[in-house]
Amino acid sequence: MTQSGHIQFKLLSVIMIVLLVFLQYKLWYGTGGIKDKVALKKQFAIQAEINNTLKKQNEELLHQVHYLQRNQDAIESRARQELGMIKKDETFYQVMK
Repeated sequence: MTQSGHIQFKLLSVIMIVLLVFLQYKLWYGTGGIKDKVALKKQFAIQAEINNTLKKQNEELLHQVHYLQRNQDAIESRARQELGMIKKDETFYQVMK
C-alpha cells in the first residue's frame, strides 16, 4: 500500500468512526430515539392504569344508574341519606349523641 493510500484509509476510518459515534448518539439520545421510546412506554403504562381505574369507576356509576332507574325505593333512600330530603307532611328529627 502506498503512503497516500494508507493516509486515505486512515482518513476514511476516522470518518467512519465519527459517523458511527454520531449515529449511535442520535439513536440513543436524539428525538425519537431509544431514550424517548422508553419514556413513552412508561407514560403509556401509567396512562393505561389510569384508564383502567376510570373504566371501573364508570362501570360502577353505570350500574348505580341502572339500579336507580329500576328501583323507586332506591331513589327515595338515596335522596333521604345523601340529600337529607323528607316527604311532604313528614317531620324530621335529628338526634344528637
